[in-house]
Amino acid sequence: MLDWTDRHCRFFHRKLTHRALLYTEMVVADAVLHGDRAKLLGFDAIEHPVALQLGGSDPGKLARAARIGAEFGYDEINLNVGCPSDRVQSGTFGACLMRTPAVVADCVAAMKAAVDIPVTVKCRIGVDEQDPEIALDALADAVLAAGTDALWVHARKAWLEGLSPKENREIPPLDYDRVYRLKARLPGVFVGLNGGIRTLDAALDALGHVAGVMVGRAAYQEPALLAAVDRRIYGAAVQDPDPRAVAESMIPYVEAERRAGVPAARILKHMIGLFHGRPGARRWRQILTVEGARHGAGAEVLRAALDVVLAAERQAEAAE
Repeated sequence: MLDWTDRHCRFFHRKLTHRALLYTEMVVADAVLHGDRAKLLGFDAIEHPVALQLGGSDPGKLARAARIGAEFGYDEINLNVGCPSDRVQSGTFGACLMRTPAVVADCVAAMKAAVDIPVTVKCRIGVDEQDPEIALDALADAVLAAGTDALWVHARKAWLEGLSPKENREIPPLDYDRVYRLKARLPGVFVGLNGGIRTLDAALDALGHVAGVMVGRAAYQEPALLAAVDRRIYGAAVQDPDPRAVAESMIPYVEAERRAGVPAARILKHMIGLFHGRPGARRWRQILTVEGARHGAGAEVLRAALDVVLAAERQAEAAE
């Protein structure tokens, strides 16, 4: 979710669910050590529980980066061993580490020694020519021996040669059964499933086999999916947040961030899919995308888009 789940996205998503664990976009350990930490790692307290996802393959650097993340207040540190992007491969981390379970285990052990919060791993079922039956077990056993607290598995292979990152999210077939077999072999271990989950019904089906479900692009593209998570997944006796109320509650945030110099478009882009499939959704997207990108745009864009949605809903109700 590089360039997607930034702090503005997470603030918005937390308005829809109080219980789901939110993840940062992947941050490279070297960037944490040498970059602008406040910009890279800063987040609002409303985001808890929130996990920092790190990329890297040097145990020492990852340990220091994990310690910094813990000091910033993150609830979990996650090591990404699943991202197939070119820039990740060039740095010898991400999915290519599926080939070197011992290296990943060394990284996990170093991170566990550095922090008191959970350290978890996100991986694929294998890469390129690997046999998922062998590769996934090898990675899982290595990181569990090193002390990882949970293993999240994207149920696809990553083809590092021949497929783009986008194609790697779509072309390699999903193999949920492989992840379910891993969980069955490791009954006392938290094994979570990622990849291709687009509805809460599908998530509930998967939770009959694994300990957790991770939803990425579906939640980003249709954020209203998150509104029922607390009730349906966590069993909370609550009403689902109304997307209209959620949109209105974001107005003060946009205003505050604009005063801090943040362009409104950086926030509004995460809200484009909020009214997916509802009256006024097309105009909502247009206003946030076009008007929100104008120089000096602010919360008035969000107000205008919300007015259009409310008017469309009233018209639709009147027509029934």
